Amino acid sequence: MNLLFFFLAGIVQDILFTLNIRFVAKEKIWPAVLTSFAVTMVSMLALYSILARLDSQRSLLAIIVYSLGITTGTLVAMKLRLEKKD
Repeated sequence: MNLLFFFLAGIVQDILFTLNIRFVAKEKIWPAVLTSFAVTMVSMLALYSILARLDSQRSLLAIIVYSLGITTGTLVAMKLRLEKKD
């Protein structure tokens, strides 16, 4: 797996996490449950890949890149508008 995978996984994870928080706040049960599952799968697959397949030096770099992806995902999710304004 290359570093771009970890960066993109971080972005996807945080966008899904932000959507999950929105669904929970609006008491939308099934969307909240599904996004919670998706967040957990993305994060566990990425972390498993980092820990199982990379050497000790590249693992640290992959963790940093994954964290930067999560940071970028936060920015994208905060800018994302899913509702129409009245």
